[in-house]
Amino acid sequence: MDLNSVILPPTQDEPISMASLPHHESRPSSPKTTLVIGPHATFAATVASILPDWKIERVCDNVAALAFLESRPFDLVFTSADTSGKDDVDLLRKIRLVRPHTRLIILTNERSTADVIASIRERAFSYFSEPLSWTMFAEMVRLAMEEPCWDDGIEVLSATPDWIRLAVRCDVKTADRLLQFFREIADLPDREKYDVATALREMLLNAIEHGGRFDPDQYVEVSYLRARHMVLCRVKDPGDGFSLDEIRHAAIANPPDDPIRHHHYRDELGLRPGGFGVLITRRLVDELIYGEKGNEVVLVKYLGSFEHRTT
Repeated sequence: MDLNSVILPPTQDEPISMASLPHHESRPSSPKTTLVIGPHATFAATVASILPDWKIERVCDNVAALAFLESRPFDLVFTSADTSGKDDVDLLRKIRLVRPHTRLIILTNERSTADVIASIRERAFSYFSEPLSWTMFAEMVRLAMEEPCWDDGIEVLSATPDWIRLAVRCDVKTADRLLQFFREIADLPDREKYDVATALREMLLNAIEHGGRFDPDQYVEVSYLRARHMVLCRVKDPGDGFSLDEIRHAAIANPPDDPIRHHHYRDELGLRPGGFGVLITRRLVDELIYGEKGNEVVLVKYLGSFEHRTT
C-alpha cells in the first residue's frame, strides 16, 4: 500500500465541557502542531484528517525538518515513507539534542530489526513499515495525542536482533505502543506473528493489571527470543504471583458445565470485564509455562513444520 495515496476520513472528538471549572476563565488554547516530513502533500492531508484540530506543517526532507525543530518545537513529528528506518533513527538522535521530548513516529519503506531496536533506544513514539495498517496507524496517532508521559515507558535492557529484553511501564497505552514495536521486530509469517502478538498482549495486560496494578511507577520485564524453529516470549511482573488453581476470576478455572462462572468473581473483585486471557493464550501458542511464584510466564510458539520432541 502506498503511504502517500490513502486519505482517511476525518474524525470528530467529543467536546469537553468546562462547566465544572468555575474558578478558571475559559480561554482559547493555541492549536497543537505537527510536522510532516516528505515531498508528498497527500500524506500530510491524511494526517490532517486524523488530527482535524491541529496545525499541520510539511517539509520535504530530514535536513529541513531538523532546521524547523531547531527553531521551534512541534507536538508530534512524522517521518517520510521515502526514507529508511536507519535515516529516521539518525534524525531522531539529532532531534533529541535540541528537543529531548519530541514525539516522533517513524514511517519507512525499509526496516530491519536493528533499526526498530535503535528507534526504541532513542525513544521513538512508534514505528511503521510497509505494508501499513491504517487502522493501527490512526490508533497510534490518537494515542500520541493523549499520552501525557511516554518517553520513559519502554526501556531497552539488552538487545540483539534475536534476543531482546525490555522494561515496560505498567500502563495499557504503553503496552499498545510495545505491541506495535513487536509487530515490526518479529520476523515471522503473518499467521504466527498474529498468534504470538495476541498471546503476548494478553499476558502483558494480565501482568500490568494483576502484577503491577496499573501503577506507572512499576515495570514489567518482557523478553523476546527468536530461534531457528521457535519463538519464545517471557513476561515477568513485579507482583507477588499466584497459582492457576486459585484464580477463580479467570475463565481457565471455570468448570465445563459453567463456562462463565468467573464473571461472578470478577464483579465481586471490581475487575474489568474479561478473564479469558490465559484461555485465549493457550489456544494461540504451543506451550504456556508459569514460574514457581506465578509472576512470570513463558510463551513458546513452534514455527513451520518443526515438531517438538521430548527426550
